[in-house]
Amino acid sequence: MDLAIFDFLMGNMDRHHYETFKLFGNDTFPVHLDHGRAFGRSGHDEMSILAPLYQCCVIRHSTLSLLLTYHSGPVPLSAALNRSLSSDPIKPVLTNQHLEAVDRRVGLVLQVARECLDSAETPENVIFIRDELYSNVKPDQPVDDGHYFKREQ
Repeated sequence: MDLAIFDFLMGNMDRHHYETFKLFGNDTFPVHLDHGRAFGRSGHDEMSILAPLYQCCVIRHSTLSLLLTYHSGPVPLSAALNRSLSSDPIKPVLTNQHLEAVDRRVGLVLQVARECLDSAETPENVIFIRDELYSNVKPDQPVDDGHYFKREQ
């Protein structure tokens, strides 16, 4: 879920699938590769990037909390990004339009999270209070041992 939110914030419309490490069986995670289309169109918010969020309606508490802090706290995400990139040799890395888009998109992610909460029976069905409560493994799911990557004998 975090990867979809990350892609949405930077406008990365080029992640057609997720790369994972099958080495860990079912307990795997997405690998953050290919940000080639990130920060391309500052004036367009591609909501389909958030499909995992609005279809599954789950989000980690730590992610939601951080987004809320950037949305309503003293330092917006755009300012934190700008400060972080200020010493980069090719500064400015992001244009003002891209920085404004990041802040706008934080609000859109929070709007989707609010819609999920409004339609859920309980907030706990949407927000995972502790990260270890989130699992991508379903009960009795067969173990994926990475056989797709093994050489045939």
